[in-house]
Amino acid sequence: MASRVISRGVKVSQRLLLPFSFRANVKSRVGALSHMSDLPMFPGAQSQWTEKLEFSIRENAIPTYRVTDRRGMVVDHLEEPQLKPETVKRMYYCMKLLNIMDHILYESQRQGRISFYMTNYGEEATHIGSAAALTDDDLVYGQYREAGVLVWRGFSLDEFMNQCYGNCEDGGKGRQMPIHYGSKRLNFVTISSPLATQIPQAVGAAYALKRSSDDKCVIVYFGEGAASEGDCHAAFNFAATLNCPVIFFCRNNGYAISTPSSEQYRGDGIAGRGPGYGIATVRVDGNDVFAVYNATKAARKYALENSKPVLLEAMTYRVGHHSTSDDSSAYRSVEEAQKWNETDYPISRLHNYMVSKGIWSVEEENKLTADIKKEVLSAFARAEKLPKPNWKEMFSDVYSEMPEHLTKQMKMMEEHLKKYKSEYPVDQFKILS
Repeated sequence: MASRVISRGVKVSQRLLLPFSFRANVKSRVGALSHMSDLPMFPGAQSQWTEKLEFSIRENAIPTYRVTDRRGMVVDHLEEPQLKPETVKRMYYCMKLLNIMDHILYESQRQGRISFYMTNYGEEATHIGSAAALTDDDLVYGQYREAGVLVWRGFSLDEFMNQCYGNCEDGGKGRQMPIHYGSKRLNFVTISSPLATQIPQAVGAAYALKRSSDDKCVIVYFGEGAASEGDCHAAFNFAATLNCPVIFFCRNNGYAISTPSSEQYRGDGIAGRGPGYGIATVRVDGNDVFAVYNATKAARKYALENSKPVLLEAMTYRVGHHSTSDDSSAYRSVEEAQKWNETDYPISRLHNYMVSKGIWSVEEENKLTADIKKEVLSAFARAEKLPKPNWKEMFSDVYSEMPEHLTKQMKMMEEHLKKYKSEYPVDQFKILS
């Protein structure tokens, strides 16, 4: 019942997404009209009287919506999104590209060629499924593991590589550490390192779009670890009370760096928090690209038509290390990660689906893998050869006109380099004309 609701249009799907507490209140008010004068009239909450003393705690977990099983076979054909083969193939291409790019850049960090990297292994479906359900005008706030959203929107391999190398073609001019992507052209707000700061920012952006009457939605991505930050709770409350069209997309991958979810919180995951804030909520299989697509599409429709937030919790698993600074074998078994990699990997699930539909072959698979690897390595080689940004650019762009104190600092730096030029690799930096 719950799984069929999403694909049948938002008029019905609202029933699935509405908080349980809200549905119960509506039902209680309708069924007790004859006793209206005897209902509690407190301004802080609406409920019914009871003469039975009980503590409330949710016993049944919010179900996880899916379209395909772990083998990639459709469970209920009414839920199949009926995407064109070209769209499904594009999803697969983007997921494969992300995976191969991750392998190459991860190894480049291990070789000392870039300073840092974070892979997206196991979470590709959360990126591509959600990105495909949005419009290009929708505003995206990422955390740090949403590179696939940019892949879908057209962020080029050169742009990825230039940012990770921090070279002179990097849009951020080398000021950010690797994987802190951003693109004004693609409506993707530049990633920042502090955890969860993007969540209240996204709510503010959604409120502004609402006031301007733009038919645009905001989506903000974060992990279940970031959901433990105070910023997340503040954002939930602001979004609910101000009725902001924002999708809170939580990637629950089981670990916040080294802390398993079992040690992060009690209760029913992150989705369990939605009804408490009065937020429409759904939980989805984050390894099923079609389930993520359906849920995000329904969430966007609901958020815009009702000018209200939606909380979407995508259940997935982080197959790789948290980052190149992490060794996950210190806090989980290698066998655990390997099991997920073998039995429930998003790319293999989509691959099996495509083969079962007769729209993919071994020959196409081999050609795609070879072509993508060639594309990634070419972009990698180009980025590695480019010089770093000119050192003077670290003083620019902060103000429209450089203030006196920065002018003074830049002059001091210039004199310092003239005196100690042999101590610095100035030949590796771009020369301004």
